[in-house]
Amino acid sequence: MIVFPVNNPLFCCMTRIGLLSDTHNYLDPAIFKYLKECDQIWHAGDIGTISICDQLKAIKPLTAVYGNIDGQGIRKEYPKVQRFMCEGVDVLIIHIGGYPDRYSQDAKELISQKPPKLFICGHSHILKVMFDKKYNLLHINPGAAGVHGFHKVKTLVRFTIDKDIIKDLEVVELGQL
Repeated sequence: MIVFPVNNPLFCCMTRIGLLSDTHNYLDPAIFKYLKECDQIWHAGDIGTISICDQLKAIKPLTAVYGNIDGQGIRKEYPKVQRFMCEGVDVLIIHIGGYPDRYSQDAKELISQKPPKLFICGHSHILKVMFDKKYNLLHINPGAAGVHGFHKVKTLVRFTIDKDIIKDLEVVELGQL
């Protein structure tokens, strides 16, 4: 009989991620339907209030960073930067991150020191999924799931991490503003 260690990320089952950002203290009712199918929820900042976090944590485990509009309640519970492994994928999340060749100063320092495999940010309210060839990483900004800002459609992103592979990425449009 072969026994695989439970804590070895290469032998874990797939993890389905629900990724959102810029809720600005608003959760569209449709969010709950889409996040219910996920194993974890990641929030890339500008959450709004701690009650938003509580509502998300009631669905699935939440990993989040604070954004520039978040007050002390959020900042006490969630850091500016999250760096962690999900299965075999090194993940870096920061709210103000920029884009390949135009990263924010904070993001550029973190990425250039040790590039993650997956870099996530929010702030711009612009949904983008890009591969950064220079640092060999996938960049995701899920757009904005809230109603405040210049975006016209509320969005979130779902994807699967299977061992060290990011796959099955889908954009969910939650509706027009």
